[in-house]
Amino acid sequence: MLRESVFKALNDQVNAEYFSAYLYMGMAAYAENAGFKGTAHWLLNQAKEEAAHGARIFEYILERGSLPILSDIAASPANYGSIREVFAKVVSHEKHVTDLINDIADLAVKERDHASYRFILWYVEEQVEEVSSAEDILNKVTAAGDSAALLYGVDALLGQRKFKHPFE
Repeated sequence: MLRESVFKALNDQVNAEYFSAYLYMGMAAYAENAGFKGTAHWLLNQAKEEAAHGARIFEYILERGSLPILSDIAASPANYGSIREVFAKVVSHEKHVTDLINDIADLAVKERDHASYRFILWYVEEQVEEVSSAEDILNKVTAAGDSAALLYGVDALLGQRKFKHPFE
């Protein structure tokens, strides 16, 4: 059984991961509606990945003999000013998630829950990749500026993303 503090942090993270999936789905809807199908594709793949992250933490909580509790998912914004704004929000959100994951790692160490610490380390490493990838895309979109041709070039690159389940 998980200690209450570790359980609460992990359970909150399950809900945060599902919010991330919801957020990226909302962004994908905006991108699709704005004519950026490749960006929408990338964001939908990102949403699937976040849902898989949440599901794995959910399963871990169960494996440790605790009962996960799912909370309401807040609505995601429906409108953004630009694709650049979308990716600025992605970067900001991924940095926030990184902070949440790092807090769980710190808590697991403090509580001497070595199994949870080892478990969460995968997420610590994953967040390095998540932030780096989002920053790279934001840099490309920023460099494209107001050039429709360049933005659609970035969009075409994003449309090439293949979904790979992170735990298979």
